[in-house]
Amino acid sequence: MSGRAGKPGASAGAGDLLELVRSGRATTRGALQQATGLSRATVGQRLDRLFRAGWLREGAGGPVDSPLGGRPSITLEFDDAHAVVLAADLDTRHARAAVLTLAGEILAEHSGILLLEEGPDAVLGELGRWFAGLLDKAGRQAHEVCGIGLAVPGPVDSDTGRVVQPPIMPGWDGYDITGRLARAFTEHARGAADVPVLVDNDANLMAYGEQRTAYQDCRAFVLVKVSTGIGAGVVVDGRIYRGIDGGAGDIGHIRVPEGADALCRCGSYGCLAAVASGGAVARRLDRAGVPAASGSDVRELLAAGHPEAVALAREAGRRVGEVLATVVTLLNPGVLMIAGDLAGTPFLTGVRELLYQRALPRSTAHLDVVVSRLGERAGLVGAGALVVEHLYAPERVEERLKALGV
Repeated sequence: MSGRAGKPGASAGAGDLLELVRSGRATTRGALQQATGLSRATVGQRLDRLFRAGWLREGAGGPVDSPLGGRPSITLEFDDAHAVVLAADLDTRHARAAVLTLAGEILAEHSGILLLEEGPDAVLGELGRWFAGLLDKAGRQAHEVCGIGLAVPGPVDSDTGRVVQPPIMPGWDGYDITGRLARAFTEHARGAADVPVLVDNDANLMAYGEQRTAYQDCRAFVLVKVSTGIGAGVVVDGRIYRGIDGGAGDIGHIRVPEGADALCRCGSYGCLAAVASGGAVARRLDRAGVPAASGSDVRELLAAGHPEAVALAREAGRRVGEVLATVVTLLNPGVLMIAGDLAGTPFLTGVRELLYQRALPRSTAHLDVVVSRLGERAGLVGAGALVVEHLYAPERVEERLKALGV
């Protein structure tokens, strides 16, 4: 469902009608007339273009519009099978990619080792290869792809699709990610055309995917990803909140008293990520003689119930919870979701201990503190949704219909 609000008027175009149908606010011809003030003939003409593009279909008969009775109205539905989306979610040492329907259903998926430190050219080239293989696996053709979404573990300028001074992505600062990934796709997928590539921060897209999937009625939603680093994604009124240049939610670099001597990968001392991320916990375990090199290693130890990993995860949760008390007081969210390598009972327990102790009761009275529902697929679902909302936004529908010749 779209996050757009407002009521189109008599100047409503085909894109506005599509938006009304997709959102469920008007799903019959009569309802579209009422919502827009357009004549029956004008609504019919604009719907005809959407049908010819393959974007709309007729569904089952709906309720009778008139109190005098008559035939049931034919409902209109967005045809989410007319195209597919490619999505990928990069972490520092591994990646996940998928083919999704326009409704967010994953048709084919692949995950594997992919090291960000090898640089954007190599990593994005390999993603292009993955995408080609996934299309074959899903039984779909390259020409059916309408766009690509990519989640990365760093701040992104949404206007350019480039990461900005990413602490854990060496060699990626300012790189033309969208151009390289588009080329990689056309290089490896036979029959592929140029398609738009949208890039955003991984926590943002995880938050977007989770909110749209299970918390659409939550007007203020916060997701905190705790893996190699720590970042937060914020969705307000159905839209990702990014700040001025994509830096919103970078809570991993808030200074905490306990980390005065801890050197962060950003080059500063005392950052939350330096003392409470999955990477920080892994380093403490390794120093204690428990082999662990990354947040994913910590996740495996937690799954096995390793006592020292459990204790350190709970302590990390307390440190994060202390920072989240301020976040919750500032944003007053309805849902605070914990995701990433450390998401589990020990860490969540630590978060709750400090959060409820430090935050004002007014800020937590209607707050649900939960763990991720989509797990490792959240970023993929969010990246796919980002592409769909971009391509089928009312302001872009008209130019796309003209390009299709309808």
